[in-house]
Amino acid sequence: MKAPRIAYIVGFSAFFADMGYQGAMAILPIFLIFVLKLNFYVFGIVEAFIFGLGALFSFIGGRFSEKYGSKRIAVIGNSFIPLLSFTGFFSIPLISIGFFSSGWWMRNLRSPARRSLLAENVEENQRTASFGILHGLDVGGGLISIIILVTLILLHFSYKYLFFFSIFPLIISTIIIASVKDERKRSKPVKKEKNYVNSKYLFEGIIIGTSLFGFGSYSMGFPIITIAQSSSIPGAIAIVSGVASYGIFLGFSSLTGFILSKYTIKREALSLGVFGYIMSGIGTLGFTFSIIYSLGITGFYLSITVVAIAFGMVETFEPSIISRIVHPSRIGSGMGILSSSRSIGFFIANIIMGVLYEIKPSYSYMYAGIVSIIAGFIILYSLRRENKISMLEII
Repeated sequence: MKAPRIAYIVGFSAFFADMGYQGAMAILPIFLIFVLKLNFYVFGIVEAFIFGLGALFSFIGGRFSEKYGSKRIAVIGNSFIPLLSFTGFFSIPLISIGFFSSGWWMRNLRSPARRSLLAENVEENQRTASFGILHGLDVGGGLISIIILVTLILLHFSYKYLFFFSIFPLIISTIIIASVKDERKRSKPVKKEKNYVNSKYLFEGIIIGTSLFGFGSYSMGFPIITIAQSSSIPGAIAIVSGVASYGIFLGFSSLTGFILSKYTIKREALSLGVFGYIMSGIGTLGFTFSIIYSLGITGFYLSITVVAIAFGMVETFEPSIISRIVHPSRIGSGMGILSSSRSIGFFIANIIMGVLYEIKPSYSYMYAGIVSIIAGFIILYSLRRENKISMLEII
């Protein structure tokens, strides 16, 4: 079934949000390494602090969305994301990182509420298409952000303005999400309430799987730095080559979301495990081979493309499945647990990545790839524990 109108409204709010902060996120590692002169070990800790501690805010956002309303929390969280726009105004690392962290944590607070708002206002059989549209527009805005960022870099704008540009689309994003009419058109469950409990193995499998996937995930800052440092041309071109990899990631991830919104996928959980987690791990291992065998920028870009497609699968299937295997009254908490579970792993992953990167860059990607593949097998194992026929029919 086609995605309803509200999916496009929420999606365009996400489009402008990503048009704002994705550029800031892409330039952050360059700013931390080349301007603030952090080493990779400290960089990994900072990335873990910024992105990993968001687990707490994701969990709170999910719970608050149930208590105070999904739209209200989504609007409040979105309103404070522009704090990260002031990152480049300070050369003192603690203050600069503090501004970016505060804005990013508000983004974490908003994310489960925004997913809940969408899930609560569409029919159950529209959710996969709706989350596909949401993800497609979401990271599609990020791609536009990268194009703008690259243009500003080539025009030699200072870091202050590279970050500050993000404030304008973020304001538009908040206005759009505030205009959403929360009609709460929840469909009547096609399963009895007890059947949600019977899906506990799959729910546990996805939560454990996404946590482990988080342990295998890493800030895109690592590939950006890897590619920038491997460039044979120094200066702005090297930075652009690194930032462009993030644009490739966002572009293919967005395209995957749009494609998934057009087709009915019967075995979403199986696809999540194989084409989400496992394929992401294979793509990440591609970085290891590119470094070892000196495949150059072609190898890096091919690897990031595989990771991007897999990530599009994950971001579409995870919330769609969770919205159907938790009780309708607990969708907010389910989305909060989903987001926070990955963020917890993400916290540890970036510290490990930073340490291994200091030793040898290929080790860090090897670690992340193997862990992501294991996460995929956990999903497959959880499906095996469930009643195969009924779960494949449900999911």
